[in-house]
Amino acid sequence: MPHDSSQPGAKSRTLHLPASPMAGKLDVHIAFLPEDKAILDALQIRKRVFIKGSDITHEGQSPQSAYILRAGWACSYKLMRNGTRQVISFYVPGDLIGIRRLLLSSADDNLCAVTRVEVGEINVEDLIEAFDGNGRLAMSILWSTLKDEAILVQHLVDVGRRRPIDRVAHFFLELGSRLALLGLGTRCTYQCPLTQSLIADALGLTAVHFNRVLRQLRELKVMTFHEGWVRLLDCQRLERLADFDSSYLQ
Repeated sequence: MPHDSSQPGAKSRTLHLPASPMAGKLDVHIAFLPEDKAILDALQIRKRVFIKGSDITHEGQSPQSAYILRAGWACSYKLMRNGTRQVISFYVPGDLIGIRRLLLSSADDNLCAVTRVEVGEINVEDLIEAFDGNGRLAMSILWSTLKDEAILVQHLVDVGRRRPIDRVAHFFLELGSRLALLGLGTRCTYQCPLTQSLIADALGLTAVHFNRVLRQLRELKVMTFHEGWVRLLDCQRLERLADFDSSYLQ
């Protein structure tokens, strides 16, 4: 992945990791029984680690796997022929990544480790076995997939119709809501390892323009993004500015 890689290549090894954050995330919406959580943990039996900046999968790769992100941050992106990059999605612990890849003959995008990440790798056979006779787990995975689709819809509106200042505000409000659900900060204060270049590529802005918008928001005294910390100083005003409604995340 250009511009943000700190170390080339990836490595994988067997780990003994704590219970998946995905179970806690899904349990908020669909009450899990102990046996459901055991099945979800078993689904992640193949555990892998990828170093910061390495590609987890690349466009055109086959055969396909999906991943449950257990720790760290990741993103999906496309590279254009002219070398420019469009970031499609950002992933945080508990997210299910790339389930549509299981139905494709080859990957249609790249998946990169923004930080060091730990994932559970799954394939189609794993999902079929896990869903057999377990409607709660199947519904929870469906909910997770539909939520990801709703986020993509909002990002399409961001790039297509929102002003730069609105789309930046909307991005940080959305990210805060996602992380608060996981207990990784509050809705208005959280750590964010994403570079300005990555966020700019996701929002269809240049890094210079993104920095200028951040300065505008700082001067309005509604938010700051400094040294990996996001602080939304006036959430209500920011929500009005961005026309933000978090119902699509619920």
